[in-house]
Amino acid sequence: MPRRHLVALALAAGAIVAALLLDRWAFASMVSPTIYDKDLGRLLRVAGFVPTWILGGLALALHDRTLVPPVPWRGWQRGAAVMLAPVATGLAAEVLKLLFRRERPLDHAGAYVFRAWGDRPFSTAGLGMPSSHTLVAFGAAAALAALFPRTRWVWYALAAGCGVSRVLAQAHFLSDVTVAAVVGVVLGTWLTRRLAPAYAS
Repeated sequence: MPRRHLVALALAAGAIVAALLLDRWAFASMVSPTIYDKDLGRLLRVAGFVPTWILGGLALALHDRTLVPPVPWRGWQRGAAVMLAPVATGLAAEVLKLLFRRERPLDHAGAYVFRAWGDRPFSTAGLGMPSSHTLVAFGAAAALAALFPRTRWVWYALAAGCGVSRVLAQAHFLSDVTVAAVVGVVLGTWLTRRLAPAYAS
């Protein structure tokens, strides 16, 4: 494994451990129940909404179709990556919730509660690990960062804001958001490099 991958893996593991240690503090201290009553809060939440990125990807695909008319599929590659990365990460979030089975913090006053396997085994309702909104936002951010490297900080800042808003709303633990960010970046980058190899960095 390349050294940079080992460093990234160590940083990701460290961030997750730190988030787990800070979960109780974040639940008690990072609180803004009305976050989504404000325009900024709504903007941050919609960054984790799959249709947002499907529309963005469609717009990019329609634009790119005019750039390479002799090869129609290539004109859709970047748009397809922007559409499919959030879809794939959203699905990954649902699968991971069923595996981790940790319930949302607000339902249990900030305590860790894990749902029994026999209790609604295929329902993700009320499960919080990882945060679906955050995973979708980081999947989209990773796709756009790979395609447009000079804009990466804009997209990652938006995704991070989405994650922070989920903690402030007490919908998720800090670790729910951190795990989602790590998985979103890895999966979104990987998918984009395969869907649009000619464009992805």
